[in-house]
Amino acid sequence: MLVLSSPSGAGKTTLARRLLETNSDFVMSVSATTRAARDNEIEGRDYYFVSADEFDQMANRDEFLESAIVFDHRYGTPSKPVSEALERGSCVLFDIDWQGTQQLTENVREDVVTVFILPPSLEELARRLKSRGLDAEEVVRDRMAKATNEISHWREYDYVLVNEDVEQTMIQLQHIVGAERQRRERQIGLLDFVRSLD
Repeated sequence: MLVLSSPSGAGKTTLARRLLETNSDFVMSVSATTRAARDNEIEGRDYYFVSADEFDQMANRDEFLESAIVFDHRYGTPSKPVSEALERGSCVLFDIDWQGTQQLTENVREDVVTVFILPPSLEELARRLKSRGLDAEEVVRDRMAKATNEISHWREYDYVLVNEDVEQTMIQLQHIVGAERQRRERQIGLLDFVRSLD
């Protein structure tokens, strides 16, 4: 499981999309949320859009690997699709905030690699949020107000990347993925191979 976190607008969604395009064994974890769908979002691909009551029922049945309240909406990662993907041998990519990352690492630490994406500056972060045109001005202001708190959690992550140039950051991210795949405990069949060398 690979986690990407960042303040809104730092580039994690772009990096996640590119990682999925270039690694056929990666699948995106899809979160459930109580917020309304944006015009370009599709149920089951971007999020599972649920009511507050449905979310509460899922939480009461302990169906989330992690859940958090972000910008007055609830988000949670359903555990069943993640387990099924891992059993098929896929790597699962998470685009979640620091609260969700803390819960995820508490639940399944040995299977999680965490990466925090920083913007090159707060000015650039504000520029990116405004230029993407997805949110009203008041939402942009709210996201900027919360960015400092989000950034303060960078020490909790295994890796930290400054996304000044998305192409360079993508190369660094691919290096992290490659190195993590070479960890002894992640190499399926390694023990049998080493035994065959005796």
